[in-house]
Amino acid sequence: MSRQQRDALDALLRSAPRSETRPTPEEQRSGFAAAVGRPATEGVVTRGTVLGGRPALELEPAAASGRGRLLYLHGGGYVVGSPDTHAGLVGELARRAELRTVSVDYRLAPEHPFPAAVDDGLAAYRELLVDTDPRDLVLAGDSAGGGLSIATLLAARDAGLPQPAAVVLFSPWVDLTLTGGSIRSKEDADPLFVEADLRDYADLYLGTTDPAHPLASPLFADLTGLPPLLVQAGANEVLLDDAVRLAGRAGADDVEVTLEVGPGLPHVFQHHYGRLDEADAALDRAARFLRTRLGLTTRR
Repeated sequence: MSRQQRDALDALLRSAPRSETRPTPEEQRSGFAAAVGRPATEGVVTRGTVLGGRPALELEPAAASGRGRLLYLHGGGYVVGSPDTHAGLVGELARRAELRTVSVDYRLAPEHPFPAAVDDGLAAYRELLVDTDPRDLVLAGDSAGGGLSIATLLAARDAGLPQPAAVVLFSPWVDLTLTGGSIRSKEDADPLFVEADLRDYADLYLGTTDPAHPLASPLFADLTGLPPLLVQAGANEVLLDDAVRLAGRAGADDVEVTLEVGPGLPHVFQHHYGRLDEADAALDRAARFLRTRLGLTTRR
């Protein structure tokens, strides 16, 4: 893989100006959309829909087979992001996995603090189960959406609903108590975040909720009964220990888990497909993992 690509990406991410005052949620959302947003790739048809009472974006690759559906929960610290900002990333995963996909516009904080996002994730999952065999359903999410994916399945388990075939997590944020050692040890290596950024997001999302609540910080939940997990993270991110500890917790709770840590890579490096070799390779592995767990022929 290309060290030159990784260095160029690191420099680009560090060049983004940081405000001396905390921007409003609206300012954060517009800035995030401008920085991250990429349209769905050619060959992936998108259309608006509603799922679980929330707006959602359907993404259908030209090569999608009849079987298999992917539910995606986007990242953004529970404060920013949308299916539109993640259309590129989600479309790439959908295209490579050849899966019909739906990305949910769950409610954001601070207007809608915890547990609104979990309620919306559960409602979307519950509705998909009406006409989709759980063995034909998979989940994926990045950052806060990774934590939300786990929280959604914990809520589904506790509600007596069946689990899907598999889950893919990109740089999941699963500990809102911010106790991971990498939050401090990786601060210089991370070109995107410092601890204060995470604390701001957590405070806006949690309100008066205990940050150790298992549906807010699923690292502290009993993960027994969850489906196989693939967790991908970069070595150069303050949330590295969230991914590492989640994998350890899953293994201890008898959940099949695969952890991949990419050297020299930032938070949700998969966003940089097409310009970072490691991003393309990671998305290919994620797609193979999902197709394998669905019992579909792998094509890559």
